[in-house]
Amino acid sequence: MIFGNVSHLEKSGFPDAAVQECFAYAEEHDLRTFPAGVHEIDGKRLFVNIVEYTTTTPEKRFWEAHREYLDIHLLLEGEERIDLAFIENMKQGEYVPEDDFLPMEGEPNGCVVLGRGDYLVCYPQDAHRTAVIADKPSMIKKAIFKLKCVV
Repeated sequence: MIFGNVSHLEKSGFPDAAVQECFAYAEEHDLRTFPAGVHEIDGKRLFVNIVEYTTTTPEKRFWEAHREYLDIHLLLEGEERIDLAFIENMKQGEYVPEDDFLPMEGEPNGCVVLGRGDYLVCYPQDAHRTAVIADKPSMIKKAIFKLKCVV
């Protein structure tokens, strides 16, 4: 997993050109004006989900990971905590290939709090639980880029 803010991208020397493509798309498009839903960028190789919700308690959320896609979470508005763990530390459920969804149960190894412009890149080994209250419930708008992995 990689955590950062878009204001530091030039200085970070981000090594992955495909992930850089997501940030370039975000810079060229005002994602805050996009309606909630799936927006195709390059077919099934790269698309972005725009989501809006109010953060809540961890008990009301679920753990997940993905095998076919990287998740690049880019917070557009609000504040959100994302709990993190490595999948080998979790009790894994049955993988749902049509949704690229691996449900899990367990405890976090850590967490990050995203504010406007912050991003989190989750790789297939990274379990994550999103939409958790950071300080108080917050209405958020977020772009989740889905980038096809070559495994």
